[in-house]
Amino acid sequence: MNYGAGPSHLPSYSSSSSDDETFSHYVEQWEEDMKQWEEEDEILARLYVANNKIMAYFAKEEERPKRIGSVPGHLVINRGREEGNSRLYNDYFSDNPTYGANLFRRRFRMQRSLFLRIVDAVREHDNYFVQKVDGVGRLGLSTLQKVTAAFRMLAYGAPADSTDEYVRIGESTVIECLKRFCRAIVEVYGDEYLRSPNTDDVARLLQKGEERGFPGMLGSLDCMHWEWKNCPTAWAGQYSGRHGGPTIILEAVASSDLWIWHAFFGLPGSNNDINVLQASNLFDNLTQGITPPAHYTIQGKNYDVGYYLADGIYPKWPTLVQTISKSEDKKKQYFAMMQEACRKDVERAFGVLQSRFAIIKGPARFWDKRTLHDIMTTCIIMHNMIIEDERDEQEDIIVSTPPSISNVEDIGTNDAERFRQFLTRHKKFKDKEAHFALRNALIEHLWERHGNEVM
Repeated sequence: MNYGAGPSHLPSYSSSSSDDETFSHYVEQWEEDMKQWEEEDEILARLYVANNKIMAYFAKEEERPKRIGSVPGHLVINRGREEGNSRLYNDYFSDNPTYGANLFRRRFRMQRSLFLRIVDAVREHDNYFVQKVDGVGRLGLSTLQKVTAAFRMLAYGAPADSTDEYVRIGESTVIECLKRFCRAIVEVYGDEYLRSPNTDDVARLLQKGEERGFPGMLGSLDCMHWEWKNCPTAWAGQYSGRHGGPTIILEAVASSDLWIWHAFFGLPGSNNDINVLQASNLFDNLTQGITPPAHYTIQGKNYDVGYYLADGIYPKWPTLVQTISKSEDKKKQYFAMMQEACRKDVERAFGVLQSRFAIIKGPARFWDKRTLHDIMTTCIIMHNMIIEDERDEQEDIIVSTPPSISNVEDIGTNDAERFRQFLTRHKKFKDKEAHFALRNALIEHLWERHGNEVM
């Protein structure tokens, strides 16, 4: 509405007009319009006040605590959390527990010492896991109860309300415990147990690869699908692939001891392994020139970039060594047999990961993708922690040293030169001819070393 121009529907008035009726009509119409404008201004003012009241109400609702105490008609269950905590402690954590070390290892998937180390770290990181006193002076849920409830869901894939009977925790509290436990594990242990191989790690992996007949091998690469039962309907088509229902993909690299060195999780199940590889950060450090040195020799030729064993769908890069199918050459047949045997490392790692943590073997029942990412990452971190804790004492212990940057050519190089070097490295690790040259060298190396065993 134009408040400054006046009513546009009225006839123009001239002082020379002698028509009194026209002038009177003009004045009456003007007075009516002025009254209408005043009424509209009052309505707008009232709407403005009402809108402010509504906004203030919603702001107050957001500040109001989620749990508001006793509500008439609300069912309150006296679960006996103190008795539940005492029973849990006597069963597994006392000096003379009811269930010994073997049963603890079977039910908690790890040794008790490692479990207690995780409990202490989580309690120090997140105050939510500290046992508190409620308003009437009763002790709340203990740290052991909260962490055990989260472990039962991870290890057994059990629904949240099934922990109520033994641990004595309600369903909503168990879900909250699981989410906060997974976030704490990722924040506390993620940098240490989901790191890329450092200089010491690369040296150990190269030594192990040499012993198995594959000098320069850093591990095996493959993908795993996790079924997403509660995938939002709007996303179902995007996340559904050859597995039928919606799934989320995990790309991983594992070594012979089943340690998972690389984990990239979150792409929809409609993608294939090549799409996942292109989106992941597996070779980011390599293209940036900050990977630890990986020096080895095959057939008298020196190499400085390690490689991963992969199946036939992956691209033919010198950083990926594939098998050979349907060949009449005995050398190539033997190479294919050895490559496929060593490539099973990552598939065995997937199997052990799912057997330890059944929650990622069955369908995912959470709606939020970020929660699923935390759950998957937590399971991988604890999987690596178990491997480190139970590794043979005679093997070399992994040293947590920062990644080496000794092969960075010149930190002071200008941007244009760094970009040119980046393109050179990127082109080099995608060289198809280098891929076939490396694979042929490995074929001859394996045959010279073990060929007499199959003659």
